Amino acid sequence: MATKYIFVTGGVVSGLGKGITAASLGRLLKARGLQVRSMKMDPYLNVDPGTMNPKQHGEVFVTEDGAETDLDLGHYERFIDENLSRNSVCTSGTVFDTVLRNEREGVYEGKTVQIIPHITNEMQRRIALNDGADVVLAEIGGTVGDIESQPFLEAIRQFSLHHGRANCMFIHVTLLPYISASKELKTKPTQHSVKELLNVGISPDVIVCRTEYPIDDDIRAKIALFCNVPEDCVIENRDLPSLYEVPLVLEKQRLADIAIRRLGIVCGSPDLTDWCDMVRRQQNLDKCITISLVGKYIELHDSYLSVVESLTHAGIACGCKVMIDWVDSETLTEDNLDAVFAQSDGILVPGGFGHRGIAGKVLAAGYARTHAVPYLGICLGMQVACIEFARNVLGLPDADSTEFNASSPHPVIDLMPDQRGVIFGGTMRLGQYPCHLLAGSMLAGLYGRSDISERHRHRYEFNNAYRECFEAAGLKLVGVSPDGNIVEMVELEGHPYFAATQAHPEFKSRPNRAHPLFLGLVSAALKGA
Repeated sequence: MATKYIFVTGGVVSGLGKGITAASLGRLLKARGLQVRSMKMDPYLNVDPGTMNPKQHGEVFVTEDGAETDLDLGHYERFIDENLSRNSVCTSGTVFDTVLRNEREGVYEGKTVQIIPHITNEMQRRIALNDGADVVLAEIGGTVGDIESQPFLEAIRQFSLHHGRANCMFIHVTLLPYISASKELKTKPTQHSVKELLNVGISPDVIVCRTEYPIDDDIRAKIALFCNVPEDCVIENRDLPSLYEVPLVLEKQRLADIAIRRLGIVCGSPDLTDWCDMVRRQQNLDKCITISLVGKYIELHDSYLSVVESLTHAGIACGCKVMIDWVDSETLTEDNLDAVFAQSDGILVPGGFGHRGIAGKVLAAGYARTHAVPYLGICLGMQVACIEFARNVLGLPDADSTEFNASSPHPVIDLMPDQRGVIFGGTMRLGQYPCHLLAGSMLAGLYGRSDISERHRHRYEFNNAYRECFEAAGLKLVGVSPDGNIVEMVELEGHPYFAATQAHPEFKSRPNRAHPLFLGLVSAALKGA
């Protein structure tokens, strides 16, 4: 069977859930035994979101092969349970960069370089890198009508011609606003959005309507008539208590069957038993705990999306609802720690860059250590835990990271020798790296094995010159690189749960397979609640 392609576009406004729609459909198709790949095509001119402010764009999701990507790839991985790659992301920035480099190198033989065909051809080439799967789901970022999205829309229009319209399907996600004064849903924005899509030569096969209220038969018939789709291809996507319920709601409306019919796919019947069991457990959680998430980007919760989802996964596995207490690290002082963490069953310090808010994160790690509060440090969260331990247990009050204090007399966190002098963004550990866990350690017990791998996104490392004094004082360096040169994970002796890692374990957690480090935190918090 030739690879089939499903393109998901959005209209009216942004933030309608194109990514969740694509991820949910991917889950439904995989449940039918199909090999599914997903990709995100973003119209911004940044090469990737790696240098974007998390308060504006949300978290940066990192793939196994080290690509810094949009957070929607996290949704894709969690829903379809497949490790994606740099082939799963395409931005205007990467496309323009490639085309301009090609032009300088004479690839185009002196021809005038234009949006069509050069930019659109490069976009199509990147889509085709995913050939080999049964189905490729490609989400087009932005909103139809945006000037930035036009080259992508033209590219997928051409792609459907080159690969055969029978092998390509278009799903358009749009908004049905509710006018409270007249108590009615309005279809006109959807009609205008589809008209805008038709103007660029794309006729959607399915309309997914984001709505707060049910769509009745009259509304469905009206949308079908004016948008030129069958009535069963008008899909209702209402707000739900959990993202993980979306695939089941779309399955009831036969979205996957519509795609299979439209694309001529031969496959088996769906097996959603595992997913249904997970959703059922989430709907019947009978306990509750509070985890304080201490960060500096808390104004936009999407800045820590994968962390929050990982806590949710661990809660489902433990049968408890995890409430997030969002703590701005810049507001923490020695005088307010007791008040801030009075109701906390656990503390989590996530990753981040820069010195702002570091003092508060150090205080949070110290509070967890001295008050036996379960603690999980992620990336920077491990580094601040080590800094706090050095200052208050090892008696090194000036201990610091050279990221925050280049002249620190005790740089317990420092660049590796081959990284020193490299400018920001020049060298980072990105993607999957192996780690060996000490046999008999708490973390080896949580993982159930000694040799693991986790994804990374950082530059600074634990300074090996301080290994012996940390070990002797009780902060055990239980996870190291296979060659023993890099400290990857630590745990504190005699503490209910005090674990930290240089990695970002949140990128590998799944709703029906909670990550061991989050499972350990939630389990310990539940015991102490």
